[in-house]
Amino acid sequence: MAETVKGRTGVDLVLGALQVLVGLVILGHTATATTLSLLFVGWLVFATGVFVLALSLFQIGKDGFWSGLLGGGLMTVLGVVFLRHTTAAALTVTLVAGALFAAIGIARLAAAFSFPEQRVSLVFGGVVSLALGLIVLFNLAEATYTLLGILLGIQVVTEGVAIMIFGREARRTGRLGGPTDDRTTPATA
Repeated sequence: MAETVKGRTGVDLVLGALQVLVGLVILGHTATATTLSLLFVGWLVFATGVFVLALSLFQIGKDGFWSGLLGGGLMTVLGVVFLRHTTAAALTVTLVAGALFAAIGIARLAAAFSFPEQRVSLVFGGVVSLALGLIVLFNLAEATYTLLGILLGIQVVTEGVAIMIFGREARRTGRLGGPTDDRTTPATA
């Protein structure tokens, strides 16, 4: 098993480094990354909508036909909107992201009053989230093509670092899983 762990961790380190490199490229080209990610999401939503519409045809006269037809139709239309109007889709997703950041910040600040033992971390996280949300919402035009690319780039870099850390920890401990229980149970008579 030690050979498997050593080989696997080398792969983890290489894949993690490549993912960090891709994340840095994404961070260097945020507008392109935003456009490509929205086109990917548009195609994915469109294909899913068409698939749900096709499946709903097999449900004619049964429960779930109308909800499948309506859901599939709406997903198909949403996919077409994402594909044909990428700027509007980017603006909408950025607006939702800004509102989500602000709402999470407010929720964390409110939770800080209920949990005194975690107050410092909740206030810090709440202030940062609220500030990010307000920055995005008050600079919506500038954030539209950069925010999503920045978030995607940070996510890809973070995943790459996590893969490399996993590989390093697996190499150090000599096992792929979590801690094992090496205790033996006494034999019963």
